Amino acid sequence: MADENNTVSDLADLKNIAGGTADGAPTAEGTEAIIAPVSTAPLREKEVDAQGRAYATGRRKDAVARVWIKPGKGTITVNGREQEVYFARPSLRLVINQPFQVADREGSYDVVATVKGGGLSGQAGAVKHGISQALTKFEPELRAAVKAAGFLTRDSRTVERKKYGRAKARKSFQFSKR
Repeated sequence: MADENNTVSDLADLKNIAGGTADGAPTAEGTEAIIAPVSTAPLREKEVDAQGRAYATGRRKDAVARVWIKPGKGTITVNGREQEVYFARPSLRLVINQPFQVADREGSYDVVATVKGGGLSGQAGAVKHGISQALTKFEPELRAAVKAAGFLTRDSRTVERKKYGRAKARKSFQFSKR
């Protein structure tokens, strides 16, 4: 720790050095220090196959989804069936459409997905993850919005395994006093 005693006037001097006045307003010569630099990171390249589709793999729990998207009318086909037939619960259909809502691209892409493993909830999450990945491959400028919503990160939570000597993962067998 420093042995110096700092005062309010010392803080005002620091603000003047950083490019502002004592009341917090920036000075004319200090504005370039306050404005954040524009990111010069290059955008990723558009990854499209010969048919004009973007491909990605999505995973959630034990489910794995292979997803292809291409410009179209907004139809979503999962394992050869329509979205409404395969995912009968409206909440699962909402989960699948979240990446399009965040990117403001509802009804502009056709989706073809094949899903294996897990239950319906895990499969819906896998398709959502795959759509998000494929959307960023088709339109790299959407990556920031989709990533900010957290759709590009694979949800690594899985079911805990059953242990020996227990009824389930953590549940014990019924205790018998006698």
